[in-house]
Amino acid sequence: MSTSTHDKTKNTADRSVRRTAGETRPATKTTEFMAYIAAVLAVAITALVVGDDGENTTDPFSAEQALRYITFLTIGYMIARGLAKAGTRSHQDDHNA
Repeated sequence: MSTSTHDKTKNTADRSVRRTAGETRPATKTTEFMAYIAAVLAVAITALVVGDDGENTTDPFSAEQALRYITFLTIGYMIARGLAKAGTRSHQDDHNA
């Protein structure tokens, strides 16, 4: 009966690296996140500035409307992230994502 020795160190370089799928690009690294933050800030600043003339007139852009628009922006952002996650996957060892 012959015995063969198997050198484990020789085959480690030949093996391909196992890539596991993880989350898509982190949310804070996406352009839609930056656009979302800019839009929310624009709505909040507009709500503060518009209608603040010191008179006793009704506010044409109230806090209620601002919150409604921010809610719509949030829903849109969540849908965009869901579509991004459903479409592609990145890998844990992909450092450029």
